[in-house]
Amino acid sequence: MKKTIKKSWMIASALTIGMAVLTPLQAGATSVEPTNGVTVQIEQQKITGTIKKFDGVGVGIKGRDGKNYYVSLSKFSDEQVKQMSKSIVVGQEITAEGGVVEHFADFYTFEDYKKDLPKNVPNEELTKLEKMFNEVKKLEKEASKTKDMKESEKKYEEFFKLQEEMHQIAKPYILADWQPQPLNKFIEYYYEFSENNIVIAENDKKRLEDIYEEWIKLRKDGQEEKSEEKMKEFKKVLQPYLDKLNPPETFEKYIEGVNLEKISTEDLAKLKAIYEDVQKAERDENYELYNKLSMEFYDIISQFIIPPTFEEYMSDYMSLRYEIKVNKADSKKLKQLYEEILKLDKKEDSTKIDEKWGAFHDILEPYFEANKETLISASKLTINGQEYLPR
Repeated sequence: MKKTIKKSWMIASALTIGMAVLTPLQAGATSVEPTNGVTVQIEQQKITGTIKKFDGVGVGIKGRDGKNYYVSLSKFSDEQVKQMSKSIVVGQEITAEGGVVEHFADFYTFEDYKKDLPKNVPNEELTKLEKMFNEVKKLEKEASKTKDMKESEKKYEEFFKLQEEMHQIAKPYILADWQPQPLNKFIEYYYEFSENNIVIAENDKKRLEDIYEEWIKLRKDGQEEKSEEKMKEFKKVLQPYLDKLNPPETFEKYIEGVNLEKISTEDLAKLKAIYEDVQKAERDENYELYNKLSMEFYDIISQFIIPPTFEEYMSDYMSLRYEIKVNKADSKKLKQLYEEILKLDKKEDSTKIDEKWGAFHDILEPYFEANKETLISASKLTINGQEYLPR
């Protein structure tokens, strides 16, 4: 279980008012929206600045011009991104070139999607997929922009349903074209594990080879449910070696970093049991159970978490937004609202809490607007004099 409690109070409070805390802000770049709903890039840009964050798929940059940018690496291969990540260090200077887009959904075009499809997909199927792809992108934009949570959820349901339909169309062609990796390459790629780190016992290696071959056959036959079960079996054999490589954090170690008020021995024991069940659900890839237990864990521990002071809260929260500075008058209003929220009972006064978080957000919105990021789909990066171009 990953340690999220330190910021969980902050994130939970932000989610209460429907804010996408961990997602970079939407860009203000000018764009054109054609009648088919696909946004086109109309501006190429070259910026140099300092790396402020890296999330594995994109880089947050503070430009020399003082503006904020989010540069997507979607045009680069997974292997390239993995290689670049060794050079992408916070504080490092970087130069990025690429097209400005309106929305995060525009980082991934149908041409990008088509590159991952096998060559044997018929043109009529490609035409159908392109139409569905554009509708998926439209739904994603609408869902992310609406402030109505129920409407947003409805859009995302349609989004995932349409994605699954696309998968079912493409699946027969993908399976027919699929060339499985050798076992050692598969383990290294998906689990970042190689026998240079830890040697797998011969009997376990044989079991992994047998299971892997069975999994390949099931995948090629399109038996998804059985293949998923087979992969769980594969992971179960491999897990002890993964745990040696990256030992799971113990509950005692986890709880050391959590700022709690006095908690009873009984509640602590209950938390420990749930924590270990959460870890097991994660290892078993039982994500439904994982989410259920994680919420149960948070419901108990949140009763004992000492909320951060207003100054701590703002420091952490604003660091996610490029450390925006709020003026004294607004800071005073925010502090008053924050302290009023802390005094309200979470269950009995949930409506009032939502209203006050809403007012809190309304004060901050102009600052977010003034500091929003320009979104760039990178076609070239330069780090430490090394140039990177999409393959």
